[in-house]
Amino acid sequence: MKKTCTLLLLSALMLTACGQNTQTAQTAAVTSETTVSETTASETTADTTAAETAAESAETAAEETTAAQNDNVASGDETIAAEDIVDDGMEPIPLSKVAQGSYEVSVRSSSSMFKIAKAKLNVSDEPTLELYIASSSYEYMFNGTAEEAASAGESSYIRPVTDDEGMNVYTFPAEYLDGEIKIAAFSKKKQKWYDRSILIESASLPSDTIEGYASSLEETGLTDGEYLIDVTLEGGSGRASVESPAHLTVSDGQATAIIVWSSDKYDYMMVNGEKYLPLEGYDTSAFEIPVTAFDGRMNVSADTTAMSTPHEIEYTLYFDSSTAKAAE
Repeated sequence: MKKTCTLLLLSALMLTACGQNTQTAQTAAVTSETTVSETTASETTADTTAAETAAESAETAAEETTAAQNDNVASGDETIAAEDIVDDGMEPIPLSKVAQGSYEVSVRSSSSMFKIAKAKLNVSDEPTLELYIASSSYEYMFNGTAEEAASAGESSYIRPVTDDEGMNVYTFPAEYLDGEIKIAAFSKKKQKWYDRSILIESASLPSDTIEGYASSLEETGLTDGEYLIDVTLEGGSGRASVESPAHLTVSDGQATAIIVWSSDKYDYMMVNGEKYLPLEGYDTSAFEIPVTAFDGRMNVSADTTAMSTPHEIEYTLYFDSSTAKAAE
């Protein structure tokens, strides 16, 4: 009987011990899982914080870079109002329509502070425009806006080359005539970029170099004879004018016109490098000149004595072939 009781007691003790061991193991497992979860959460939080800090640093750096770039761009009182350089009705003419070659051209500037002494257009497979600047005020230039220049690398800056006359020559890529071209100039003194706009005047090129821009005498269909034809003058101060219609003579495949000015102060005209002197018998200055283009701007210049010293002024004449009719 005693043996039986002893065995039952021992079995009970063993079962109790096993239950305690199982509960301890389960508790340890739960504790371990909790610790791992807390560790993973801590690592995730740390990673998130690090990423947020890196993003904030990058954003701050970008803001500082933008601020530094803006400090290099002139604005507000540092600038003057830009002049409108595009005439009403003016449409850009792609250089693909211009005969290849090099031309002295007139270039308009949107700023009186940005003076262009002369310009040269080189039309090729990769056209360029050379701007000749007498001033040494600019360290370099850029093909684009001032803001674009401030954020661009120095390798894209256009640096000057000094020619034999001491002019600073800046060479830009060129795409078209009669259209606004945005450039930027970096002032040595101010250490800032300034926005500028320029325009290459198609009227400063020989009319027969631009495809579809003007008609030849042959294309007008005018045969030998005397005609009256409407003519329009552009250029100068706008105060001068010429009589229209003008008297046109066609003979042996050549056309000439008599240009009668509103003033008697012109002492010669220039067409394609040739000088033409005044005709006699007119109350105002009158000249017989060759007509090299119809239905497009023809470049001429006229020397006026109305100023304190004689001054040669560039003009364009537009002969409208559709208005030509036989003179009576």
